[in-house]
Amino acid sequence: MHALIIEDDKAIADFIARGLREAGFAVDVASNGTDGLHAALEQNPDVAVVDVMLPGRDGLSVIDELRRQGRTTPVLILSAKRSVDDRVRGLQAGGDDYLTKPFAFAELLARVQALVRRASRTPEATTLTVADLTMDLLSRRVTREGQPIDLRPREFALLEYLMRNGGKVVSKTMILSHVWEYNFDPQTNIVDVLVSRLRDKIDKPFEIKLLQTVRGVGYVIR
Repeated sequence: MHALIIEDDKAIADFIARGLREAGFAVDVASNGTDGLHAALEQNPDVAVVDVMLPGRDGLSVIDELRRQGRTTPVLILSAKRSVDDRVRGLQAGGDDYLTKPFAFAELLARVQALVRRASRTPEATTLTVADLTMDLLSRRVTREGQPIDLRPREFALLEYLMRNGGKVVSKTMILSHVWEYNFDPQTNIVDVLVSRLRDKIDKPFEIKLLQTVRGVGYVIR
């Protein structure tokens, strides 16, 4: 999946780009509306994250021009403006979703992924499976080798995130952002503690171990 970020605040753009890359996206960044529009037309990304207030050309005019030229790229609008009228204007300009600043990266990622799914018409899975480990998202039931596993809410959230990214290494930063929805001190061991609790439940009683540590990078389930 290819994402284009059009954002003039370098810190915000770098934060989003880093997170999307960790989630498996190829990412390009434009720091003004003129370059952003050119990139969107040339690259035809799978999704675009567009700030409203941009130098050169504002975000809404970028989106409007994309739609005028028949481009259907899903667009998530970013804005510090929170009023209903501002959201309506953004959606009327051709935006597909609207997220106000400040935001949790986990929410931005969920919205971006939803836009990509909607565009590709990929249905949301209700059951996740890795090897003999199964998670039913509707009943919130987890089993391994047919044996039920009782998980606390955060353990369930972590396992769901790992299973949705089965086979991919997930960093501690991504886990913090997804499971807690805000940033902790990067030196904290809270992720290690949660992973250890989860491992005791889904791996310890079984011969084959699914949850693995990739030293210096993060965790992967496979």
